[in-house]
Amino acid sequence: MNLKDHFVQLCSPFTQNQAFIFSLWKEIETKYAEKGRHYHNLLHLSSMFTELEEVKDQIINFPAISFAVFYHDIIYDATSKSNEEKSALTAEKRLKELGLATHEITLISEEILATKHHQKSDNGDINYLLDADLSILGKDWSIYSNYTQNIRKEYSIYPDLLYKPGRKKVLNHFLDRESIFKTDYFKEQYEEQAKKNIDAELSLL
Repeated sequence: MNLKDHFVQLCSPFTQNQAFIFSLWKEIETKYAEKGRHYHNLLHLSSMFTELEEVKDQIINFPAISFAVFYHDIIYDATSKSNEEKSALTAEKRLKELGLATHEITLISEEILATKHHQKSDNGDINYLLDADLSILGKDWSIYSNYTQNIRKEYSIYPDLLYKPGRKKVLNHFLDRESIFKTDYFKEQYEEQAKKNIDAELSLL
């Protein structure tokens, strides 16, 4: 299922207003296609859903996680430190308009905010969301290398003098953890390759 169909299906239980659903989708499509988004785009969302489909039976509230995926990077500015907060606020506003229950909106907002620091959660669904978000780290080197180039493009405003130390800090932060991934499934799939990829990138910085 493509992203648009998935989103429409996700929204359909809450409203019969197809024009409103399409307006919500159009906003998502437009935001993720903004100039300068070389990695944090619709392809990233598609990749996350591909990963999550594999563990769907382990996820308690798949609709909530799906909304979190769609909205987690809706606001993205490489120079900002509050993208996740702004994305969560956007999600809260839109999902309230859509008619979701307050407790569901709160849950989805918490899931989006969790993508800021990627800390292991007591909420198993959040751990799957975070692992899907980072799954690119454990892909084949060619895919990972392309990802690093796209991230560099997103941060093109910064010269190497600033970018490289910042990137090293992020990568070492992952390596300093007991494990990069939080769930058994993603650890088995990607942990070993992710560490190799990160080591290789660090040697190039």
